[in-house]
Amino acid sequence: MSSHSGPVIETTGLRKEFRTRRGTRLAVAGLDLHVEAGGVHGFLGPNGSGKTTTIRMLLGLARASAGTMRLLGEPVPDRLPHVVDRVGAVVESPKFSPNLSGRRNLLLLARSIGAPDSRVDAAVETVGLSGREGDRYKAYSLGMKQRLAIAATLLKQPTLLILDEPTNGLDPAGIREVRETIRTLGESGTTVLLSSHILAEVQQVCSSVTIIGQGRVLASGAVEGLLGAADRFRVRSTDTAAAAGILRTAGLAVTGGEPDQPADALVVQTDDPAAVTRLLAREDVWVTELAPARQDLESYFLSLTAGEGLAGQGPVDRGQAS
Repeated sequence: MSSHSGPVIETTGLRKEFRTRRGTRLAVAGLDLHVEAGGVHGFLGPNGSGKTTTIRMLLGLARASAGTMRLLGEPVPDRLPHVVDRVGAVVESPKFSPNLSGRRNLLLLARSIGAPDSRVDAAVETVGLSGREGDRYKAYSLGMKQRLAIAATLLKQPTLLILDEPTNGLDPAGIREVRETIRTLGESGTTVLLSSHILAEVQQVCSSVTIIGQGRVLASGAVEGLLGAADRFRVRSTDTAAAAGILRTAGLAVTGGEPDQPADALVVQTDDPAAVTRLLAREDVWVTELAPARQDLESYFLSLTAGEGLAGQGPVDRGQAS
């Protein structure tokens, strides 16, 4: 895959207004999106939060009302022709011939863009369709069709791949297959922008995430960083009150009753979790659970959007965990 140093996507003050019979509707409201090269970046928000509109503006399919955009360092839409060959996108289902095999469909596409046939086999392998590429397209499951769509974008060996809600309408098996494909791509050096309203999807495959609501950024950063520090641990024991006293006496920062933790759990800050077990055992208090105290993305999203009036915007789902 091609490489690119620096941000692959940058938008500043990006704004999109639609005129409707009822007046002007603001779809994207001063969006500052920053995606560094490498890995899978989640673009997360409820249905109707402006994700698809943003992607359409980046790809030159919709005109921005205000703001600036850069793809792979080039200003778009002005310089889009200079970078379009390095950007792959699955924004809607591509038109494949139902009676041709998956491989034959890809071969025709490869030849239309002047790509060697060898890229077809590489793309088929990357998306996990080896052994099924000879089957007719119309016999494919929805998950296989979506993976073939991703394979089609790989024929030009993109530096950046943009996927808009790639698991919409898929059953759990299809979701798992597409998720695995996305994970593989991120590990292979392609930067992937994954737009989704499914929290589990983003949490399982993304290294970084931008969360938007009502067309603006609510939070952005590494998934691990957003969900909690690595030195906070959830502790449950045979005597919660005694455990809190013992750990505080030892100089550890202890809190209880955190909104994202069980009621009888303490949250202890330490870079040596084994010390918690030692300290409590000396006083005959026994640890029943010791785990990193990270909230999941759902809890984080709900805490972010509590005051934003986003409840009526459409669903943000946990999705199928796998």
